[in-house]
Amino acid sequence: MSDKEPVIITCAVTGGIHTPTMSPYLPVTPDEIIADSLGAVEAGAAILHLHARNPEDGRPDQSVEAFMRFLPRIRQATNAVINLTSGGSPHMKLEERVKPAAELRPEVASLNMGSMNFGLFPLVEKYPEFKFEWERRHLESTRDVVFRNTFQDIEYILSACYANETRFEFECYDISHLYNLAHFAGRGLVKPPFFVQSVFGILGGIGTHPEDVIHMKRTADRLFGKDYRWSVLGAGASQLRIAAQAAAMGANVRVGLEDSLWAGPGRPAKSSAEQVTLVRQIIEGLGLRVATPDEARNILSLKGASAVGF
Repeated sequence: MSDKEPVIITCAVTGGIHTPTMSPYLPVTPDEIIADSLGAVEAGAAILHLHARNPEDGRPDQSVEAFMRFLPRIRQATNAVINLTSGGSPHMKLEERVKPAAELRPEVASLNMGSMNFGLFPLVEKYPEFKFEWERRHLESTRDVVFRNTFQDIEYILSACYANETRFEFECYDISHLYNLAHFAGRGLVKPPFFVQSVFGILGGIGTHPEDVIHMKRTADRLFGKDYRWSVLGAGASQLRIAAQAAAMGANVRVGLEDSLWAGPGRPAKSSAEQVTLVRQIIEGLGLRVATPDEARNILSLKGASAVGF
């Protein structure tokens, strides 16, 4: 990232990992997702990374109808860049996962850059009881789940979305995922600037040690040079520590209740905006400036909000 570029804050407000039992503040209903999203933008987020949920029990819902319960209202209320997941949940089929991004044509869609073990099962031990029956099964089943993102799967998502001029948040959970992205870049199937989201702390991916962060950055620099913009996502308690380290190294950052339920040791975050505020303080404390949505569009060469399908 150029020293002159402001720092892009992405906020992921709900995701498909955490379940309603884990936090009373996790957005589940359309109204809750809208309120959390708008609060995050007001606090300084330029990009909103969005999943949908069943409003009755909070389980991940990747139907277009579920997204349309909140997307038009968010777009009407804010100029923020909207980024739709194509990851959904490790339990979903590829066609189900990509459908919202393919049909609704967002400015950005997430794209996981490789198959991996995606272990959520340790979370089961932290909660003696769950509000909904699906939660325990959802978490426990990841002992024997490979989150599939084959080369063929990635090509399918690229072809489904690039025709709509949607660009990608390339989610890289390990060093091999950077090499996978380099493979597609070498074939001319992805277009710079690459928005590389390095993900730290998911069981099955790279860890959260400071050397892991440095290794990810060093490898991306070697593979992509000036053709990429780096961002980081630290899962759980590592969220703000990794954001601080990486921001000092020139990274953009991602926070939100999808990635962590905490605002400090033993202190639950009451909103994604609370985490955006904390990371904004870190960024500005480093003498850096937070990007506006339009600055983020310019940095990432996005098509603009007028070209989306919602």
